[in-house]
This record gives sequence, C-alpha cells and structure tokens, in this order.
Amino acid sequence: MNDLSKDAVNRLAVDEAGAGQRVDNFLIRLLKGVPTSHVYRIVRSGEVRVNRKRVKPDTRLAVGDEVRVPPIRTSAPKAGPGAALARAPVLPILYEDDDVIALDKPSGVAVHGGSGVSFGVIEQIRAQRPGAKFLELVHRLDRDTSGVLLLAKTRTALVALHRSLREGEADKRYLVLVKGKWRDAKRSVELPLTKGVASSGETRVRVDDNQGKPSRTVFYRRQVWARSNPPVSLLEAELHTGRTHQIRVHLAHLGFPVAGDDKYGDFAWNKVLPSAGLRRMFLHAYRLVLAHPLTGESLELEAPLPPDLETFLTHLGASAANAA
Repeated sequence: MNDLSKDAVNRLAVDEAGAGQRVDNFLIRLLKGVPTSHVYRIVRSGEVRVNRKRVKPDTRLAVGDEVRVPPIRTSAPKAGPGAALARAPVLPILYEDDDVIALDKPSGVAVHGGSGVSFGVIEQIRAQRPGAKFLELVHRLDRDTSGVLLLAKTRTALVALHRSLREGEADKRYLVLVKGKWRDAKRSVELPLTKGVASSGETRVRVDDNQGKPSRTVFYRRQVWARSNPPVSLLEAELHTGRTHQIRVHLAHLGFPVAGDDKYGDFAWNKVLPSAGLRRMFLHAYRLVLAHPLTGESLELEAPLPPDLETFLTHLGASAANAA
C-alpha cells in the first residue's frame, strides 16, 4: 500500500495522474493487496471521503481533491488470488494498439470486482500485464452481456473516449432476442429511466415519466420466428444513450422481455429456455464504431455472435420448421 499509514487516517491530494479516475479505481490501484470487496465497503460506509464529503464509487476525481482513506490493515499477501488471476484464460482481443484494447467479453464475467464479485475483466487484465502503467475501462457491460468492451491504455485516450461517448459520437449496436412478434422494421423508443436500489441491494431500473432521465434506443427487426412457441424475434438495438440496463428495461416495458433476463424478463419462460439450449441472457454487444482517441480515424470493432447463441438460433429455425 505504498507509504500509507495502517494506524491513522490518510489524506491524499489528487495529482494529474489521478484526475478523471473514479474513486473505486483510484483506491483499487492505491490499495494493492486489499480485496476489492473491502474497497467498495469502505466507500459505501462513508469511511472514504473526497473533500470531506461522502461519495459514490463512480465519483470522478479532479486535480487537488483531498481523498480521505481510513487506516487499513492487511494480512501478508497470499499467493492464490493474484496468481490465479494471472493464470486465468486470456480474454479474446479484437483490436489493440498503443492507446486502446478492445476485448470480446464473455457472458458471465463482470467488468470489475465489487458487489459480491471478487474480480472482473479489469483486474484480470492488470494482473496479466503487470508492466502496464495504465489500464482503465472506457465503458461497461452488464455481467451477463457479451461482446465488445473497450479499455484505455493511456490517460489521454481515456479522456478522449469518454468525451466521444458522452457526446453521442459512438455507434453502439447490440443483438438481442425477445419474446413476441416484433412488427416494425425500425422503431425508435424514448422512455425516461430512473435507477434505484432494491431491498436486496441490487440495482433496479424502471420507466419513470416524472423523474427519469431521457433514454433513447432504436430497434431494427432482424428476424421473427412466428411459428416458434412462444414466438420470438431477433432485434438489433442502437443505443443513443447509455443508461444502466437501458435495452432490457425498454424492451420489458414494451412487453418484449429479453430471453434469459433474470431481472426484468419473463421468469416462467426463462425456466424452460435451458432445456431448449439457452443458458444465458441473449444480449450481445456486437459492434462499436467511434473515432480513434489519438488519430481521429474511424475505429470499427465487431465481436461475432458467440457459438452458444448461434446454435440456439439454429435450433429456433429447426423448431419453427417442424411446427410448420
């Protein structure tokens, strides 16, 4: 933990290297050897403060901010966790240069540790690249969503990519399978979303016309299996805003639950999907197009549909043909 005191409160001034970082990422890199779950616990309990105020894990830091870090004692590091991270299977790389890495994130893998998950993609990549001076997530995907995930290798790249995403300059596309017959070739959905926390501690998002933030998704019909039981549709979703669980909540609100969605989906349908070959949520971030943060050239990133999802679509086609 560098020169931090284990017996007294530490007060740290944020320099240029820490500017723009989220509080959780700042602490995870600072408190090496401290479990990520403990880092999130001290932030949520208010033991970590920025400029004497309580903050959330995603609060961004600025140059000159004072970060209060409580005394933290750790036992001698064990060989297990870090070594296991370093030995974990290397995640598929779609693209890499001196500024960015684009990964094909598998379903079931969190992008970062916390909330009951000991480690995620970012911790794994850092463990496997101990010489990397800088590695940060540019954006996030839900744990059960697969597909294109972008990381920055420099602070300059991270700031530029955040600006591009914030100003809506990126083209983000997903493939999603839903229950029901989707009739429109193209449909723009604008439903304001608000985020809260359930009694279980889980994040929950809902449509709220009064307090919700503007949220827009454009859906394109790819294929409809009208003879399937129940009928299902494959859609392409174009995100114009990046709200938490946006695609899933928009579709559930419209009466087209996402296949395998255990939070907003059709729970009775979800129970029978594994026997039909689908054992995960059918939501895949298949395409991301945006300007390269340094050169400005168009960066086109695509992740093919995973084999399990391709197999399930083939199964759907066969089932519908037999029902005809």
